[in-house]
Amino acid sequence: MPSRSAWSWLLEKEVRELTAARSFWIFLAVMGPLVGFCFTGAVRSYADVSGLGGTAGGVGEAMAPLVGVWAPTFSACELAAAFLFPFVVIRLVSRDRITGALKLELQHPMPALARVAAKAVVLLGGFSVALLAPAAAVPLWLAWGGSVSGPEIFALLVGHLLNAGLAVGLAAAAASVAEHPATAAILTLGVTVGTWVVQFAAAVHGGPWEAAARYTPAAMVAEFQHGLVRLRVVLVALVLAALGVVLAAVWMRIGVAWKRRAVESAAAACAAAALVLAATRARASWDLSENRANSWPRADEAALRQIPETLRIEAHLAPEDPRRSDLERGAFARLERVLPRLDVRWVSATSTGLFEQTADGYGEIRYELDGRRLTSRSSTPEGVLEAVYELARIAPPAVPDQPFRGHPLATAPVGAGWIFFGVWPAAVGSLALATTRRRR
Repeated sequence: MPSRSAWSWLLEKEVRELTAARSFWIFLAVMGPLVGFCFTGAVRSYADVSGLGGTAGGVGEAMAPLVGVWAPTFSACELAAAFLFPFVVIRLVSRDRITGALKLELQHPMPALARVAAKAVVLLGGFSVALLAPAAAVPLWLAWGGSVSGPEIFALLVGHLLNAGLAVGLAAAAASVAEHPATAAILTLGVTVGTWVVQFAAAVHGGPWEAAARYTPAAMVAEFQHGLVRLRVVLVALVLAALGVVLAAVWMRIGVAWKRRAVESAAAACAAAALVLAATRARASWDLSENRANSWPRADEAALRQIPETLRIEAHLAPEDPRRSDLERGAFARLERVLPRLDVRWVSATSTGLFEQTADGYGEIRYELDGRRLTSRSSTPEGVLEAVYELARIAPPAVPDQPFRGHPLATAPVGAGWIFFGVWPAAVGSLALATTRRRR
């Protein structure tokens, strides 16, 4: 590892490079209007279902600010990480090669991994500054009388920082492999589009595609936007981000033969694949949503934990059947977080299930526990829970949890437009101008 003085010098140098880049300041300036558009739209929709103007009175009692306001607001960070931030990363990584500074830096006895790690730390710090834009919506919401849950905001921040880490790793690797920034941008966009193809294939074909789609950036961020923090998702994201940094360090050594770098890249990819497979077995998770949308009621969870045997479920539903999606994201996801042994198997002859509706057994959900079997067609969480209780011969809790009443707020986004469309870009522009003048 480099000495502290060398590491500090490197970090300071990368900070200067980042703040000197116009792409970084443009990225920060655009974040304000992007967040403002998402936030004001979410607030208006939330106000409508909360009864603003006498519409839909009482519906807002079932509304949660996490899903109604904060998930749409922070989705601006997801768009920025996919389409804007990679250009900042590519610019910072490619500039040393274009200007020839990389050849001078490689003469210093410092590992290439340390150089790329310094860039990654500074870039994540820059993205953290961009997160101040959606964070600015929190005091506005509080000033209007809204409710804010600290754990929910924390889950959102963690999810989008991990997503930014994936963007840094991908773009840094592409910038190191490619000879030109434009080629790196195309590579980065190609991988991003590829993750969407994986999600589409998962929805149509299921199987291995479905398992891979769970760890695409969009799928991972979606879990955090619902307040669910899974250890396996965090670990997989960290491994993939680290893989990108390692690949960038391998290909940054321009004096090494490309065959050797290719072999080292393949070895790093194999090691990352092994770590990802190990990480997918981690079962720990935390539901940070205020309304416990990802969990059963506490009384039901205590009852379900009394089941030590393996619960096997065979669901005869096609990948594109909406009932399957409801089961996966609802009842089965909740069961997975409670039951230590759960084996779910999907059975279908086609991807759509359109011509299987009249077939015997299609739509059935077959349960097996300790030699006992039960068949049901209910795909609702309540129906699944009832079937599990009956099969396990457990009496349902007599006293259910108090239902979540929500935090309705019928208000217009007064003043938000001025802040996100005016004050934020002006502040970023002033800071960029002051930074440039100071260096002159």
